[in-house]
Amino acid sequence: MPEPNAKPGTYALVLAASKRQRISVGKLRTFEVRPGFYVYVGSALGPGGLAARIGRHARQEKTLRWHVDYLRAVTDLVEVWFRPGRQRRECSWAERLAGMPGAGTPMPGFGASDCGCRSHLFYFEERPMPTIAGIEVWRSAS
Repeated sequence: MPEPNAKPGTYALVLAASKRQRISVGKLRTFEVRPGFYVYVGSALGPGGLAARIGRHARQEKTLRWHVDYLRAVTDLVEVWFRPGRQRRECSWAERLAGMPGAGTPMPGFGASDCGCRSHLFYFEERPMPTIAGIEVWRSAS
């Protein structure tokens, strides 16, 4: 199973929530986390690339900086879908995820404050399978 490296790229975190709870997400608002799976799409185009960004998301202890940090604090990281490359793909991935059967948008604007997407976060009752061409999958050891 390939591991993300220091190359830039696009990634999707697959997160599992085991219980219902309410969380506040930065300046957005409070929302209810339901048991199930959440997929968050982002990009890692800066220093350290995919390895640095995914490594940060994998850690539980960190300063809450991005929208996903608030959700990550109450979920388990199941796996990461990723694709190296300098091209910004998170919006096309978000569009693809939004069209998957069973996809819901639990919080409009989540992770999408710098683009025109409705959201970069999607909810699924059942664990989704990657359907995006050319991606690799890394599974968390936890």
